[in-house]
Amino acid sequence: MNQQQIVLKIFEFAILVFSLSLHEAAHAWMASRLGDQTARMLGRVTLNPVKHIDPVGTVLIPLAMLFLPGFGRFLIGWAKPTPVTTRNFANIRRDDILTTLAGPASNLLAALGATAFLMVLVHVSSTGALAVRQVVTGMVDPAFMAASPIFPMALIFYLAIWLNLMLTFFNLLPLPPLDGSHLVRQLLPYNALRIYDSLGMLSLIIMIFLGGRLVNLFVGPALYLINQLLLSV
Repeated sequence: MNQQQIVLKIFEFAILVFSLSLHEAAHAWMASRLGDQTARMLGRVTLNPVKHIDPVGTVLIPLAMLFLPGFGRFLIGWAKPTPVTTRNFANIRRDDILTTLAGPASNLLAALGATAFLMVLVHVSSTGALAVRQVVTGMVDPAFMAASPIFPMALIFYLAIWLNLMLTFFNLLPLPPLDGSHLVRQLLPYNALRIYDSLGMLSLIIMIFLGGRLVNLFVGPALYLINQLLLSV
């Protein structure tokens, strides 16, 4: 692994930590807006990573995926769960769903925001357009990369698109304890709910061995559409 690859992985890790913080802060903010101040009182309505970091999910697992072979283009992690006291909601079912969706929605908005920034960069100058094209296609000119201060900026925002799409679709998987499972729980009858909540170990096995493939079924087409948009402006 050369120096450029190490720097790239550090960028990816930093973006992931920020995106995880955004995700949990969005849960906390929505819960606060809907009447539950539990997370706000614990200081979780913030982008400060210190308030959200989980030593295993935010640090150990992502770093292992970045620097150990075998993971390919799959990087994921998690932060400390945002505490929610549902009895504080006026409409428990509706408000729990809205609070749950706020996390993935924040990552999707971050991906769209990064896309919008790159579209602006394309229109600002020919250098910006060239940087975005090289980042999107992967056909990078080493001389241009070394000489252009715009290239690292384009790369960082493109990584932000990819990682936030990963987090969006990963968290929507209907596997406990991911956000998607909270949505499924609202639809299941009591007897089925007991069985569903007991899938802990099976859910973990599915996430480890199939999580990347399941997520890429959605990230691939979404990223393709974004790539086509960036290359057509």
